[in-house]
Amino acid sequence: MCSCVRLFCEYLQRVRVFLRMVSLMSCFEKLDVEFMVLIFDYRPDIYTPIEETVRAMNYVIDKGWAFYWGTSEWSAQQITEAWGIAERLDLVGPIVEQPEYNLLTRHKVESEYLPLYTNYGLGLTTWSPLASGVLTGKYSKGTIPPDSRFALENFKNLANRSLVDDVLKKVNGLKPIADELGVPLAQLAIAWCAANPNVSPVITGATKEYQIQENMKALDVIPLLTPAVMDKIESVVQSKPKRLDSYR
Repeated sequence: MCSCVRLFCEYLQRVRVFLRMVSLMSCFEKLDVEFMVLIFDYRPDIYTPIEETVRAMNYVIDKGWAFYWGTSEWSAQQITEAWGIAERLDLVGPIVEQPEYNLLTRHKVESEYLPLYTNYGLGLTTWSPLASGVLTGKYSKGTIPPDSRFALENFKNLANRSLVDDVLKKVNGLKPIADELGVPLAQLAIAWCAANPNVSPVITGATKEYQIQENMKALDVIPLLTPAVMDKIESVVQSKPKRLDSYR
């Protein structure tokens, strides 16, 4: 009985890997491309051994469908395990991680992943620099505009978690700093993310063309983030994670 269960579980693991390959081929077809420079394994599959994932990503690379692979929302332990497997089997390890990162969510990027930057040369492409729009300031009064994402039914739980007094106080405290620099709060928040030396691209979301254009202006804000300005920002958000002595 135990052997049958084990074999069935192994079968399901391989089915999941196969379905990933099918999804990848579907992406190629939709994008009308023959390969991608980089593919991400989005969120770890707790039912599939990491070795299966490492082998699957390398199969894609060996086929010429991608040059590199990365992870998204993996823990430091999982990334380290993937690298250990890759080195043991002489395979390619993940070169980049895609975590959430903004002024309100910082632990992974600024604490948990610290050893990975030097040990494996891990790069970062971060998402949600505006914390689902909270750092634009449009929710600063605690009200939800009818045309915003938080007005949608499937975002109600996120809105309830995000629009709490402590967060709104921080957002309102950041507004004078942005005004002093003469920039919108959203551009300040994006620039702050991009200023982190461990971050490469910052993924921004937009529903309108002008929002894309405004987001890109954050590049001009980065030079304005002097140490004094960064200290002002930190004094407001007070979200810097404590770094362990062994990481210093």
